[in-house]
Amino acid sequence: MPKDNSIKTVLIIGSGPIIIGQACEFDYSGTQASRSLREEGINVILINSNPATIMTDPMMADKVYLLPLTVESIEQILEENKIDAVLATMGGQTALNLAKEANELGIWEKHEIRLIGVDIKAIDKAEDRELFRRWMIELGIAVAPARTANSFLEGKEFAQEIGFPLVIRPSYTLGGTGGGFVHSKEFLDEALERGLSASPIHEVLVEKAVLGWKEFELELLRDDANNVAIICTVENFDPMGIHTGDSITVAPAMTLSDTAFQLMRNTAIRMMRDLGNFSGGCNVQFALNPATEEIIAIEINPRVSRSSALASKATGYPIAKIAAKLAIGYNLDELKNQITQSTSAYFEPTLDYVIVKMPRWNFDKFKGANDTLGLQMKSVGEVMSIGRSFTEAIQKACQSLENEAVGLGYYGKSMMRPEEVLEYLKTPKWDRIFRIKDALMMGVSVKSICEATYIDRWFIYQIQQIVSIEKKIAEHNRETLPDDLLIQAKHNGFSDEQICRIMKDGKDEDIYERRKKMGLTRVYKMVDTCAAEFEAKTPYFYSSFETPSFSNNGKATVMHNESIVHSAKTASSKASKGSVLVLGSGPNRIGQGIEFDYCCVHGLLAIKECGYEAIMVNCNPETVSTDFDIADKLYFEPVFWEHLWEIVEYEKPVGVIVQLGGQTALKLAKRLNEKGIRIIGTSFDSMDIAEDRGRFSDELKALGIPYPQYGTAFNADDAIEIAKEVGYPVLVRPSYVLGGQRMRIVLNDEELEKGVLSLLKHLPGNKILIDHFLDRCQEAEVDAIFDGETFHVMGVMEHIEPAGIHSGDSNAVLPAFNLSPLEVTTMEVYSEKIARALDIRGLINIQFAIKDGVVYVIEANPRASRTTPFIAKAYQIPYLNIATKVMLEEVKLKDLKFEKNLKGFAIKEPVFSFDKFPGVNKELGPEMKSTGEAIRFIKDLRDPYFRTLYKERSMHLSK
Repeated sequence: MPKDNSIKTVLIIGSGPIIIGQACEFDYSGTQASRSLREEGINVILINSNPATIMTDPMMADKVYLLPLTVESIEQILEENKIDAVLATMGGQTALNLAKEANELGIWEKHEIRLIGVDIKAIDKAEDRELFRRWMIELGIAVAPARTANSFLEGKEFAQEIGFPLVIRPSYTLGGTGGGFVHSKEFLDEALERGLSASPIHEVLVEKAVLGWKEFELELLRDDANNVAIICTVENFDPMGIHTGDSITVAPAMTLSDTAFQLMRNTAIRMMRDLGNFSGGCNVQFALNPATEEIIAIEINPRVSRSSALASKATGYPIAKIAAKLAIGYNLDELKNQITQSTSAYFEPTLDYVIVKMPRWNFDKFKGANDTLGLQMKSVGEVMSIGRSFTEAIQKACQSLENEAVGLGYYGKSMMRPEEVLEYLKTPKWDRIFRIKDALMMGVSVKSICEATYIDRWFIYQIQQIVSIEKKIAEHNRETLPDDLLIQAKHNGFSDEQICRIMKDGKDEDIYERRKKMGLTRVYKMVDTCAAEFEAKTPYFYSSFETPSFSNNGKATVMHNESIVHSAKTASSKASKGSVLVLGSGPNRIGQGIEFDYCCVHGLLAIKECGYEAIMVNCNPETVSTDFDIADKLYFEPVFWEHLWEIVEYEKPVGVIVQLGGQTALKLAKRLNEKGIRIIGTSFDSMDIAEDRGRFSDELKALGIPYPQYGTAFNADDAIEIAKEVGYPVLVRPSYVLGGQRMRIVLNDEELEKGVLSLLKHLPGNKILIDHFLDRCQEAEVDAIFDGETFHVMGVMEHIEPAGIHSGDSNAVLPAFNLSPLEVTTMEVYSEKIARALDIRGLINIQFAIKDGVVYVIEANPRASRTTPFIAKAYQIPYLNIATKVMLEEVKLKDLKFEKNLKGFAIKEPVFSFDKFPGVNKELGPEMKSTGEAIRFIKDLRDPYFRTLYKERSMHLSK
């Protein structure tokens, strides 16, 4: 059936602030859906309270409402606009729950609005655990023995009946919130209590645990005519019992027999066709008994999910984009494959590569958190890597994690004893895969590891392959390493740095120069959905190594590089100005989240507008910047020196932009600069002054700008001397970090020594900064753009909480509300002085502390900051687009007019995920803990919400 023409305006519900379990993958699906509907001439109205996302950007929809996701906000939007339909499948669990609540209150009916994509009956069938169980039994599909409980008493009764080990699964929650395993009777009460309170309808499923079974996920699309396509089959590396968001996952499925796959496929199709009124993307999870291949259905999500973002990036098939078109009445066979642009969208992608997704955790931010992985999701972000084999892909995933890993392995970390390791492996922890490799290095048998972990033998054998290559490399040094071993190592994903660490000899540069001479460099392959069966039009690439193919005369012919460098195109093509490379920010984590993805997307669009070719390098599958049609070229690669350098050598861009990708990108600037690559915008030396505390303070001294007394130390004795000079309390921290990593406020010598020793243990060789801590003072920050002539203040934000709470964790108000006009002017004057002295080109963010009328400068960040998107949204000015053009020297600020449209004030509210870590105190200090943020507009300072915030401003401060 073609498009339903009665639908003129659609409301898309977003997923709100980022929390653990619901991250920026919904920003990606919402953005895709919005673009997809607008292509069809439909008016799109968006509601979402998250200011950091590209989805809430004015260019993404006809109208964007930055309002809290509540029924009241929905009513307000419906009264102000004529809306025909609402799409609730793009905003995660938040959007589904909100649509359901509005339905129960009769709001949709009152305004004559229909839900498209999915109806309430289908949501209930899939999300209500008891209805789902009954529905499966009706269809004759096996499920684990279970009973639904609505009270504490029922829960205990059913637990006795079913027997331990048990699983508690709350209804209508996301990211496994409130779920957990119960291995014995004494833990039952606590688990029931948590589950019943986490479920919005206070209902849990008490289910027999199928520990040690394998877990698979199928991503599907279904249309109104009952056509079903399976887009991707994903296998979990970890067995049942670990939330898929915390599992390493692999696509295509590696250990699934054809018979089991066909059974799973047919079962999933039956479930989809019987779901009721549903058209769009859906994900079904199964557990499989490895001994008998019997399968049971775990759950079905009638919406796009975290794994559909992954499946879209893994296959190149834009699930959310197609799902949005199915929701307005199209059938799959009426749509085109977006990638080949010549074949139908009703097809199942084939992969000629391996995808590995690896989660990224932040347990170090939650002191005392239980880091055992279970049914409740705990990771804050994820990376995806693409390789020609599992070994290559898993090592590339480790290199993408941004936790100092150079491949699969703890190099230079202490090894455990074999018996300790086997015991350690029995409990799933975030570093289990690294420990499996340690065990294999010590000679523990594959059989013992499988028995301890229930992970499939095939995966352990793959890691064994990495281990045997590593043992061979360790016998050599730089001189004796044979060519064929180097070739084998590169084919299996070893990085140059990793090879040097294994040999304990040489530098990564030496290995790179050597392989360049051998012709052993990366080739770039296209992700084209169809394993090269049809010609694809998308510039979406990953790297791998190939053995050269020989022609008849015995000469090695060209490697098959599918990425064409634009200089080979004609000079009249749009890339005649050359290309600009944008460095992404890698996996989401606390302190560096989706706001940098927003910055990268705007940067790419601005680069294109200036007539350059825009190239993106990033490895985060949840983001819009890694969508196949945002940049002119996308390299889905680790933001890791070796990968970046080969792309730079291959593409020869005009320059690289590092200001938009947070600290990840900034850290790579030094080596780019040493190699003579142009850094677009502020020069490396100027950025280094801002990042290096000593140089920065000397600069401030020269400018006559006050700053807190400080000193730098390399050991505990120095630190105590400095503390005497500057006076307690002091703030202790390492240099070059983001999100206040490992910062502490200390009050005496003993605490100071402990703090310094802990820092040196975690970050050996780092300079330690010791500042006098200005307690009970006001904090504020300025974001600005400078083009070498004109200085423009984007916004002044005043924090509600006192200094000592990280700026990312404090509620901040735009514009300032309590500072005197003189203090604000002083901040602006100091900011301009600093920008001129550092010769900034582009963005700068400066943090201030104000005590007794004196304005002190705490630090400067010569890049896009966490608050840049917030200010751009609040004032409705495309600041990032302007800043990118300033870096490229394409516009002058004096030629632009800025109209700030903000009535009243905008408050940035941090959002925390402490509920995922029972037993962790909600204490805030100089180290950032929040996972996301929301925006709230208030008319004036009499607003009751603001007044409560102001009253409680010092409550959670701790050191």
